[in-house]
Amino acid sequence: MAKHGRRTAGAGGGMRIMTELRIRAAVAPDLDAVLSFWRVAAEGTSISDDRDGIERLVARDPEALLLAERDGELAGTVIAGFDGWRCHLYRLAVHPDHRRQGVGGALLAAAEERFVRLGGRRADAMVLDRNTLGQHAWRAAEYGPEEQWTRWVKPLPPVAYR
Repeated sequence: MAKHGRRTAGAGGGMRIMTELRIRAAVAPDLDAVLSFWRVAAEGTSISDDRDGIERLVARDPEALLLAERDGELAGTVIAGFDGWRCHLYRLAVHPDHRRQGVGGALLAAAEERFVRLGGRRADAMVLDRNTLGQHAWRAAEYGPEEQWTRWVKPLPPVAYR
């Protein structure tokens, strides 16, 4: 999908080139690794953080779950869901070893490019109130809370999906 390189300051003020970051859509063989990754890198859990939930996501919208990889290792994820009306971002997660290296920004740029390509006009993100690290990342990407909105939820009963 996309590749991103980055230069950072090394010891002694010299520049070093970090390994290229690759952004791509998840495929079926990635799903177990993504679920394991979220247990390490994501803040909180979701009722959809299971094999059935993630399989349904990828089956319904094969380009929604974006992965960032560096040296073949999963460095970050974001779900960029578009329902034809709104653009929703979920599960922006960056592995602790890859934070503050542009992974989250590259994932959000890829998600926003996808939304524009699909005709989206505005993206929104689900961010836990207690996730101060995440809030900092979202603000850095020029997202902000809408104080006039409150999310209302109702858990639905489980249903056999197969």
